Order: sequence, then C-alpha cells, then structure tokens
Amino acid sequence: MIQKADRLNDVKEYYFSKKLREVAALKSEGKPIINIAIGSPDLHPPLSVIEELKNAVNLSNAHQYQSYQGIPELRNGISDFYQKKYNVKLNANTEILPLMGSKEGIMHISMAFLNKGDKVLIPNPGYPTYASVTKLVEAEPVFYNLSEEENWLPNFEEIEKEDLSGVKIMWVNYPHMPTGALASKEDFKQLIDFAKKHQILIVNDNPYSFILNDNPISILEAEGAKEVAIELNSLSKTFNMAGWRIGMVVGDAQIIKTILEVKSNMDSGMFLGIQKGAVEALKLSDDWFKKQDEIYKNRRKLVWQIFDALECTYNKNIGGLFVWAKLPKDADAKEFTDKLLYNNDVFIAPGTVFGTNGEGYIRASLCVSEEQLTQVLSKLITAKV
Repeated sequence: MIQKADRLNDVKEYYFSKKLREVAALKSEGKPIINIAIGSPDLHPPLSVIEELKNAVNLSNAHQYQSYQGIPELRNGISDFYQKKYNVKLNANTEILPLMGSKEGIMHISMAFLNKGDKVLIPNPGYPTYASVTKLVEAEPVFYNLSEEENWLPNFEEIEKEDLSGVKIMWVNYPHMPTGALASKEDFKQLIDFAKKHQILIVNDNPYSFILNDNPISILEAEGAKEVAIELNSLSKTFNMAGWRIGMVVGDAQIIKTILEVKSNMDSGMFLGIQKGAVEALKLSDDWFKKQDEIYKNRRKLVWQIFDALECTYNKNIGGLFVWAKLPKDADAKEFTDKLLYNNDVFIAPGTVFGTNGEGYIRASLCVSEEQLTQVLSKLITAKV
C-alpha cells in the first residue's frame, strides 16, 4: 500500500463529508432522517440566469478553454456589483479574479503566500477549511478566540499576547459563519489597523452579506484596506448557485496577480455558460434579495420554534443562512446532536464542528423547506409528550 503524504497526518476528512455517509446509511435502513445541518441552498437560481446558461451552450466558443481570469463581462459584472452594493471601486482588469467557488480561493491564497512554518490566525469558532488548508500547506494554525460575550468579534488585546512575529495571514469571516454575527465598518477599521501594525494579510470571507442582512458591507470599504486586505465572495448562497461553483477574490492588483500564479497552474478556466449565468445574476435588482429574505424569514421562525422546543437560546437580531443556538446548561454538543439523529431522526450540526469554542452550541440551516421544518418541530413536540 502506498503511504499517504505526511501533510495529511494532521488533516481529517471534512466533518460533513463523513457524517453525511452516516446519515445516508441510516436512510438506507428506512430511517426518515431530516437534514437541517447543511447550508446548501434548496431554492433555484433566477430563471433569467438559467436561460443565460442554456443560451451559452450553443455559442461557438462555449466548449473551449476559457481565460484563467474569467471573461471580461464577468469581471466587469463583479466590478459593477461591488460598486453598487458596497460602494467599493475595483479595477476589473487587475483587482478581480473569478474562482471556481470561493473555497478553492482559500487554497490558492494559502499556496500563494504561506511557506512551511508560517503562522496563520484562524477564528475559533470558524469555517473548518481555514485550518485544514493551513495544515495542508504545512503552515501553523494559531486559533484566536471568538465569544458570545464579545459578539463573536476578535479581541485584539488577547490576540496580541501571542507571538505574532511569524503570522502572515489572518482569516476573518463576516457575516460570521457559524454564528451569524456582523462586523461594522468600525470593526473592519480596527482589523485594518491591526494588520498594518503587524504586517499581516487579512482575508475576509464574505459569502453571506445579502441574506437577512439590511446592511451588506465589505472590508474593502475601510480606509486603507487594499494595502493589507483582500476579500472572498461567492454566488453560492446569494443567488442559490452553490453547485455552479463560482466565486471571486478581490483586492490589490499585485496580490491578485500573485494568486493567479497559483490558480493558472490548477485549472484551465471556468465553463463559459456558468460565467454567462453569473453575469446575469450580478445584474439582479434588490427585489431578488427581498424575495429570498421573505422565504428565509418564514423558515427562521420555524427554526426558532424548534430551538424553543429543545430549550435552547438564540439571538433573534442576527441574520445569515443559519441559526446558532446555545444548548441547555452543561449539554454536550456532539452527544446532543447524535441523540437527535438516532432518537428523533433529525440531523443538526454540533457547534464543535467549527472549533472548541463551539462547545455548548448547535447550528441549524435555513436551506430546508417550511414543510420539512414543520415536520421536525412536530417530531420534537411529539417526543416530549
């Protein structure tokens, strides 16, 4: 048997990849499992976007390799979107790089800037891919604490107690996954000042800013942000295009050029139809976001009722695609969610998936129909009777 690479010794299979096999096995045994754990939009993209994809299939160059930097119309569309929605001006030729989903951007950025032994600041709780990719490139994760008491925002005084001399990248993610916490422009300004002080590249992962959020902002709105910060964004959640795999990284031209040096060696461009569909999506009016939010608001009310039935507490003022809830006192997150899965046929995410500071919390997704959420609520109420 050929031995796996040493870089995989500290990297585990993604929790949801492993757990979904377990859920599938239970379903194959006839268990009526309802999955409210995964943030994969169940709603469709706009019809106009799908039509653009269909029409593009018949174009003369549709099935050829495409530019590593995406078609000009897509980069222009992203530039216009950032100008209209965030009031951020981006050069479409030099400050925008389309990606096959923002998840690949995490790897590209890490490969572009991290050497073996470099340190990376990673939020706890936070998206697990930040840590796994850091380990894959043989850099060192340095976790910084986020807490409910501080609204899930970085405590710079605490972070600066660490030896930051070898830190090259800091991952931030606002609106925050899994908690839904928001950062203000002032919070972003503090991040920029911190990055300049310690010569760190800030990467804000920003795929949730248009879901149940009346004030979408970008870290690039902060004064001087382009000197030390870049931003990942995605069409996956915003336009229900998760399976299309289309995102972007934006920021300083030299940083984008460096990331392209990696990306151009990893793929041969994105299918033209997907790019054409993305161009159409980026043109949509605010009515699209309002209609989506109405659906998510109704679902969120049901999730709140589910958490009430589970005797959990939660913040009703937080938006995003998930609801983050605090478990009853002394409850173990993994034990709690496994009990729900095996006793009530409900799959929900334990907070520990996202880091040690997720202990005592669970997360539910709004990517589930009202009918299914009502079924979950009924299961829980019946189990209590």
